[in-house]
Amino acid sequence: MKSLRTILFLALAAFTPAKMFACATCYANGANIDSPMADGMNWAILTLGAVLTTVLGAFLTFLIYAIRKSEALTAAAEQKNSPQVSKV
Repeated sequence: MKSLRTILFLALAAFTPAKMFACATCYANGANIDSPMADGMNWAILTLGAVLTTVLGAFLTFLIYAIRKSEALTAAAEQKNSPQVSKV
């Protein structure tokens, strides 16, 4: 049954018109895909992706920094509290 669903899905995906995959901005009312409006939309999507990647990357970097700092402080506290054996 699962195989039949997969085959049916692939057949429907293969035979759907290309306009079904486009957004309403690109193909609304016969708009040209090379129009300035479509180019602006593409640049807006790319800019949004770049900003999102930068913000999430900065957040991830801060989390890694905080985890490493916490581990370093824990290790320093354990080293300070452990008895030291001196060789005299």
